[in-house]
Order: sequence, then structure tokens, then C-alpha cells
Amino acid sequence: MALTWAESYLGRVRASIGDTDTILFVGARGVVIDGQGRLLLIQRSDNLRWAIPAGAMELGESMEECAIREVWEETGLRATELTPFAFYSAYTYTNDYGHTYQQILMNFRIDRWEGELLRQTEESVDAGFFPLDALPGPKSFVIDETLKDLAAYEATGRLVLK
Repeated sequence: MALTWAESYLGRVRASIGDTDTILFVGARGVVIDGQGRLLLIQRSDNLRWAIPAGAMELGESMEECAIREVWEETGLRATELTPFAFYSAYTYTNDYGHTYQQILMNFRIDRWEGELLRQTEESVDAGFFPLDALPGPKSFVIDETLKDLAAYEATGRLVLK
């Protein structure tokens, strides 16, 4: 069972320091591309944007375990083989709630998974696989950069660091 925002580590930290300070967001993103070259996206329940499954790490978790959990919570799919392709640590952003975070995020390509896709979960109102040239909107601002970084990794075999 997924934790509520208030129960999560990041939710507890945010509640303890308030809404105005910048805090570190440590997490993972799971990029799932099927055998037809389609990208798995979820439509987030909080802002209705289409996004790649991702989220914050919980205490005691590795970044890989975080990616596995987030993909499962948001899609019902269980990632069984993952490849890290990009690591971000320099981005600061402010979300729709006015909370500012410096992101420390590992991007994983999900090479194998099992299970059936759930179109709705507690965190998403829809989900599906989409051709890269026909992604739905409104979409998260990180999708294009993430796909570009995945292509760079696949072309060079070198982890993208930003």
C-alpha cells in the first residue's frame, strides 16, 4: 500500500520546515518503452499533466528500489530489469503548490517488467503507451529532456550527468 503524501519522508520533511524553504528531493524516474517503441506515460491525478512515472525516495530505499516502487504504484507494472542512464543534481524547481526543491534524481530505463497496466491508480487518472511522435498533452516539462538524455546514453553508453 502506498504512503500518503503526509506519511512520506518528503511530506514529513516539508511539514516540519514549512512551505518556503528549498529542500532536497531525492528520487527516481522509470522510463518504460515497449517493443513497439511507445513510451509509457501516466496522467497525474494532482495536476492532470502526462508524465513519466517518478517520485521521491523513502528512507531505507535505494534509487533503483524507488524507481521500481514508483513505476508499480503509478502503473501496476513491476520493473524487473533496470538500467541507469542519467543522473540529475543541479535542477531547482517550484511545483504547483509553491514548494521549491533541488532535485537529486536517477533516471532508469526499464528494460523488463511484468504485470498488467492499470490505467488508474491513487496517483494517476489515466495511463498508456504512446508513440514518441504523438505524446498526449498537457505534458510534463521533463519528458523531452529525459528522452534526449536516454538517446544520448544509448548512443554513447555513458551515463548523462547534469
